[in-house]
This record gives sequence, structure tokens and C-alpha cells, in this order.
Amino acid sequence: MSAFSPIGPVVGMVGAGQLARMTQQPAIALGIELRVLANTPDESAARVIVDTRLGDYRSLDDLRAFAQGCHAITFDHEHVPTEHIRALEAEGYSVHPGAEALVHAQDKAVMRERLTAFGAPCPAWARVSDLSDISAFAASHGWPVVLKAIRGGYDGRGVWVCHTPEEAAEALAGGVPLMAEAFVPFSRELAVLVARSPHGQGVSYPVVETVQQDGICVEVLAPAPGLDPEEAAEAQRVALRIAHELGVTGLLAVEMFQTSNGLLVNELAMRPHNSGHWTIDGSRTSQFEQHLRAVLDLPLGSPSMSAPVVVMANLLGGDDPDLFKRYEHVMAHDPGIKLHFYGKEVRPGRKIGHVTAVGDDLERVRARARHAAVYLMNGEYT
Repeated sequence: MSAFSPIGPVVGMVGAGQLARMTQQPAIALGIELRVLANTPDESAARVIVDTRLGDYRSLDDLRAFAQGCHAITFDHEHVPTEHIRALEAEGYSVHPGAEALVHAQDKAVMRERLTAFGAPCPAWARVSDLSDISAFAASHGWPVVLKAIRGGYDGRGVWVCHTPEEAAEALAGGVPLMAEAFVPFSRELAVLVARSPHGQGVSYPVVETVQQDGICVEVLAPAPGLDPEEAAEAQRVALRIAHELGVTGLLAVEMFQTSNGLLVNELAMRPHNSGHWTIDGSRTSQFEQHLRAVLDLPLGSPSMSAPVVVMANLLGGDDPDLFKRYEHVMAHDPGIKLHFYGKEVRPGRKIGHVTAVGDDLERVRARARHAAVYLMNGEYT
């Protein structure tokens, strides 16, 4: 790597995936120097960010070397060992979110214990170590039982919906620490994205609906259609309270279930999140700019929408890796569609980008986003 002399504040982002890649554009506009820690030089963000350092996020020595000269350290994933984050904080580095907050996005049991303690609405849950624990939980809460890996897991991985003791035994056979949750008969999944700065300023984006397929988010509808304004306000209050109680600095995504009895918190992520990608084209301040503002303790930007309706559709890899040849059709068919590609090798089912459509009518905007996404993935019309 050639010599690099920063001009503005330096934000170091551990991880070089698409979240780091999408953070680069607002960093340019704000005069912030974004540095990323990549495992390899061909990762998504490493392809476009000048100040890319190669190293292992599991190595404290690599993290120390990376952090030198940074005004703030943050993350595009939750996999950095908690003890390494504590060590960096003890050595005086400004880390956002800090270890005491981030552990709640790393360890699902710790998260459930803390949320339950201060009254956040959660499904019934318990730590389990063997089949007798799971059977006892099912006796109280019924089958099916949802088993989750306490650490790791994303996009549906590390989650097992077990209808019988035999299915639970199969999940246990994997040998990873598990927790059990009561199965929630939800009507839909919602997400609330909030930001909180070190001095305590907080803002909330509109509540969105996330549409899942095989455990992967395929669509985000902003704002969540038909959501009662009082329930939307309650979802935002819950998310902001979680950010305050956990001491989150930066972005916090709170995934929720909407049920006939109210809202329940499902998962937390403390970083820019797939449910917030729509904000690049549909909000006054994108989630990526907001995260940079928050970790540098700058005044937060407006989270208001720039159009009445915004729909984001994820692009999942198909059998044909040559997406470029289909650009022309999508651009000519709908000049208002915005395309975002992550610089990742195309593989079936892999998130390789997203498209965003904005407008006034939900069904029309949704159809536009779906058409573009499906055509880009496989050359077919919706």
C-alpha cells in the first residue's frame, strides 16, 4: 500500500464487506477518511477504499495496528472478539459501539437477559443445554420451539424451528450453545433503525416492513404499510430505549415481530443494516452517513423520508453471473430505479446488491423494484 496522509478525521471500520463499501460515499462527502480492515484485498470495500489494511479481526495485534491514528473505530460485522474490543477501549481508543453494548448483538442470551430485565417486550426464552431442558421449555410454552445459536448465525443460519423432540435432538447434535424461544405467530416482521451519539442524541427512522424468504430479507417497504401510528411510535420508543439502556453509540437496528398482542423484539444489530439500505435513496440522511456522524459524535442528520414510499429489493445471485449485460434493459425500462452493486462474486442465493424505487403508490413502487431485481438476477420479467 502506498503512503496515505489523511486530511479529515479518520474512522476505522473493522470488516470490508458491503456495509463498509456503502459507507465510503458519505465519508467522501463529509471529508472523513474511511479506513477498513480487510481479510483479503478482493473484499467488497477493499476494492474501492484507498486506505485498506489487511489483517485478521480475531488478532488483537492486528486490531491495535489498525486502530493507530483513528479518531473512531467501528464495525461492519459483530464478530470481533468482545475481549479484544475491551482491550482497545482500555488502551484509550474510541470504539463505537463499545464492548459493553456490542456484546448484546454478539450473544443472544445476554441480549435476552438484559432486555427482559428492563422490560423490553420479548418472546419467552431460556438457555438450554440438553433435550430435557428443551422438553421442559416446550411443556410450558408448547411446540414448535425455536432454537437459536447463542453466538453467530445470520440470514436464517443458526435458527431451527423444531416441531418435535427428534428435530430438537438434531439441532443439539451440532454441538453449539443454544437457547430456546417460544414460537411467535406473528403477522409480519418490522424493523426500526435508530442512531445514538456518545453524548446521547438519538433519532429514529420510520418503521419499515421486512419481507423474508428462506430466512433472507428480500424486500423492505418504507414506511411499513398500514401500520397504526401509535404502534409505529411505540416501536420507535422501544428501539430508542434499547439504544439508551445498552449504551449503543452508532446505529442500532431492532428487528421486531408484529403480533395480535403487540410488538416483540426479535434481533439486534449494532451497525448499518440491510433493513436500512433504502435510506441511501429514500432518506434525507442515509444510515451510512448517520453512522459516521454518530461515531464521531457529530450532530445527527434528519431521518425523514425524501418520498412518500420507498421500496428496496435485494439482489440475490443466480446462475448467470453477467449482470452487466442486463443493466441496459433495467435503466431504459425505469430511469428512476437506483442500482447498488457490492463488488462481490455472483453465487446462487448470495446478496450481491440491491435496487431502490421511490414514489407515491406502494403497489406501483413495489412492482418497479421487483421487476428490476428479478430481471437483473435472471433476465425474466415479474
